[in-house]
Amino acid sequence: MVERASVESTPLQGLLVLRRQPSIDHRGSLDRLFDIDEVCSLLPGVSVAQVNRALTAQSGTVRGLHYQVPPFGDAKLVTCLAGTVFDVAVDVRRGSATFLRWFGIQLDGIEATSLLIPPGFAHGYQTLADNCEMLYVHGGRYNPEAEKGLQPNDPRIGISWPEPIVVMSDRDRKQPVLDGSWQGVVF
Repeated sequence: MVERASVESTPLQGLLVLRRQPSIDHRGSLDRLFDIDEVCSLLPGVSVAQVNRALTAQSGTVRGLHYQVPPFGDAKLVTCLAGTVFDVAVDVRRGSATFLRWFGIQLDGIEATSLLIPPGFAHGYQTLADNCEMLYVHGGRYNPEAEKGLQPNDPRIGISWPEPIVVMSDRDRKQPVLDGSWQGVVF
């Protein structure tokens, strides 16, 4: 029988770390990656709109920091299935006590750990191994008109990426650096 995940708070209100308890025996293991009742108990009213898988070939690659603005804010349950990543969420909720603060955690394909990200957070990660595979369970559908992003190297956010960034998309590289007016952040 697969046990419920233990839940750990982070310094950013609403952002949670879930540590799953796989069932292991002589055949191998069974790991429940997603349970709607469990997620709804932590984020009431959330539903599942999409499940996405991302493969990243090269270590040192940064993907993100992306989010969707209201009314298309998107909750996510993020899990690393293979490889190792440094997963980051940035609070973009105006008026939040932790506005523009970030939290990072190492996720890998061995430890049974996921990050539950409520709406109002930008999300991204850096691969720490080649051939990383990520699974995203989304509470909202992707809406390109609602998508926003933050510059992964923005000094105002100050993310301490564990490795030099060797690959980043043009879209992520061209995200504007925040100027102090927070004009680009409209959550």
